[in-house]
This record gives sequence, C-alpha cells and structure tokens, in this order.
Amino acid sequence: MRVGITILPEYRWRDAEPKWRAAETYGFDHAWTFDHLGWRSLVDGPWFGAVPTLTMAAAVTSRIELGPLVSSPNYRHPVSFARELTALDDISAGRFTLGVGAGGTGSGSGDLSYDLRVFGHTAAPRRRASRFAEFVELLDALLTTDGLDWSGEHYTAVGARNNPGCVQQPRIPFVVAANGPKAMRVAARFGQGWITTGEPQEDLEGWWASVATAAARFDEALAAEQRPRGEVRRFLQSDAAPVYSLSSVARYREFLDRAAELGFTDVVAPWPRAEGVYAGSEAVLEQVATEVLPGLSR
Repeated sequence: MRVGITILPEYRWRDAEPKWRAAETYGFDHAWTFDHLGWRSLVDGPWFGAVPTLTMAAAVTSRIELGPLVSSPNYRHPVSFARELTALDDISAGRFTLGVGAGGTGSGSGDLSYDLRVFGHTAAPRRRASRFAEFVELLDALLTTDGLDWSGEHYTAVGARNNPGCVQQPRIPFVVAANGPKAMRVAARFGQGWITTGEPQEDLEGWWASVATAAARFDEALAAEQRPRGEVRRFLQSDAAPVYSLSSVARYREFLDRAAELGFTDVVAPWPRAEGVYAGSEAVLEQVATEVLPGLSR
C-alpha cells in the first residue's frame, strides 16, 4: 500500500512550504493539491494556483511524487496545459503525475461549481463526458507527439509542438478520476492509475459499499480494454468519506486496511485543517508518520 496526502492551495507559501517538506519527511509516497479556481465552502478564502504551487513543491522536495487532484477541462485547454505539464515533469525530475477528471458541475442542487460560474456560464457544459474523453486523449497525443494536428468535437490544435518531451517516457503518468461508466472507459484506456472518491453517503458503511461497487465496475472497464488488472494503480481518495480518515490513528489504519481488501494500491487523505472541512489535528498526522507509515509494505 502506498499513501498520499492532499494539501489544499489555500496557504501563503511561507506557511505551505513546511507542509510539503513534512509530507516527504513523514514518509508519504505522494503529495497532491486541488486544481480549482476556488472550491466549495472555501471559495471566499485564500486560494492559489495549482501549477505554481506544485512547481514550488517540486523545488523543496526530492523524492515524493507530486500532482494535482484533479485537473479538468472546466478551465484548462490541452495545448497550453501540456506545456505546463512538461515543465512540471522537468522541474520535478520525473516525479510528476497528472490527476485528471471531468470537473464538477456543482453541488447537485443545480448550482454551478465556481470553476464554471466565474466564467459567466449560465448552465453546465453539454456533452461533459465527451469533452473529458477528448481532453484526456488530446493530452496523451500532445505529450507524445511533436507537431500535432488535431480537429475534434471540442478542441483544435495546429502544429502543436512538444519539445523537449517528458522526462518520464513515453509521457507523465495519468491518474484518471472516474465513478461513472464513461469516465471509467477513459481511465481504463489512458490511465496508469484510476482514482475514485466513492459516492456521497451519510454513513461510513454506505460509502464503503459505494467504493466497492466502483472497484467492481472498474474491473469491468479494464476487461473491456483487455488490460491486465495489475497494470493500473488504484487510488482511493478519502476526501468524500463521511468520516475524516485522519481523525485518529486507528481510523486511518482502518481506511488503509479496508482499501487494501478492495484491491486499492494507494490511499490519499487530506491534510488536517484547523476548522471546517477536513478539520483535524496535525498531532494525529505526526503519529501516523511514526506509527503507521514505517510499517507499510510498498
């Protein structure tokens, strides 16, 4: 089991830097940040861009895998984004992984996510699934092909260059977020990893049941693509669980054990915040670093 931590991009760098350094020192295998223009209940607070945050994180670490959870087509274009990804891969000396997802549309009550609303959209984008599939396919092509021409339903590229290419060959790994069947097909086709948050549930057992269902569906998606099960890493992002996974050392162990039983190779938990969403104690995180992480079999 490999383990990761998500550090929200809400801190000025003088406060964020120690967290990124600590994530590596503690022994986490990977560290991530959210890639949004603003996020849910925190939209009125401080928020910084994911790409410069990850650039600085790469500069102050040397071992840990880094990436966004997740980037989306809600406000990124594949052609320009591919250049940023190539730079992040180079700056991190091949430690960068792209977490990519379709992007949220809102709260489920009809409200738009801030990433859409800030651009003045009045409705969620149509053909969201097809846009996401093309976004990932075009990123794959841009990162592996120099002088690319592309004319699709959602994007166009004319002679797009990719010199010098990625440090990791043939390109940086993709970890594709997917809960539904269409996104899972994208993950099974292009992903070196698949990540799920499960479905929102009021109780923890219900959430674990949704995670188990997602894992079984992804097995089916892999089989349809004729890809071996062990070829794709499986990430469980615990952010959406109704119980905070780092509320105690015992709870964190429970999350790791149950994820392993369902075939997950990686578990990602959010860094504890002082209050509100993901409220918790950094003392628990320090305990996890000394009591749990050293004993994990990678």
